[in-house]
Amino acid sequence: MEKKVLAIFSHPDDAEIMCAGTLSVLKKKGWEIHIATMAPGDKGTAVNTREEISAIRKAEAKKAAEMIGAHYHCLEFEDVYILYDRITLNAVTTLLRIVKPSIVFTASPQDYMVDHEQTSKIVWTACFACGIRNMEVCEEPFEPVPYLYYSDPMEGKDIFGDPVKAKMYVDITEEMPVKEKMLACHASQRNWLLEHHKMDEYILAMKRFSANRGQEIGKTYAEGFRQHLGHGFNQENVLQEILGDKLVIK
Repeated sequence: MEKKVLAIFSHPDDAEIMCAGTLSVLKKKGWEIHIATMAPGDKGTAVNTREEISAIRKAEAKKAAEMIGAHYHCLEFEDVYILYDRITLNAVTTLLRIVKPSIVFTASPQDYMVDHEQTSKIVWTACFACGIRNMEVCEEPFEPVPYLYYSDPMEGKDIFGDPVKAKMYVDITEEMPVKEKMLACHASQRNWLLEHHKMDEYILAMKRFSANRGQEIGKTYAEGFRQHLGHGFNQENVLQEILGDKLVIK
């Protein structure tokens, strides 16, 4: 098994909020880490042009990834216009074939923003398509299909406010300092969230949700996940083998 992980989300800071602690644990265990975003965060501003904020946010994402020795990739689609279509599927499949990850993390299929839900579906199909030869993709196919894990939705709830329960938890108590520093790299988002979401608790909100997940398993901080177990995907939970007692299954 190639010891490579790809965390692919919609926007810069999504991975830092939802799974950076787990990525840090995997890095310490010798795994090569890649963080990718579908878009550069070009709508996440109340003051900058698209070009300005895209450059700022990609630089922030790269700096955050470097804190755990990870590689950063941006697929250069647009915020709000992340579409489940031929062009997007081919681009994500190409990235997967370049990186050749054994484990993939992505957004929850149920979340507060359609960009996140579309990304979840696109990554699902791209993982399944890693070994399909007749794709419109130049990179060579590879097998087997990567292990696919969905992170928690924002605030752990769906669009109706109903809780989305995690099926497994990673204890990230020791990783919280680096997770916090990674999220702090995204300084441009504090002002944006204050303006758009009326939220001036960027890091505190992340820590509060991580603490809530931790409380569910008797730890200080945790991140929650669900594994994709549909036909054609690996059925064993490889994270259990890799993480040992850092992983708690409910």
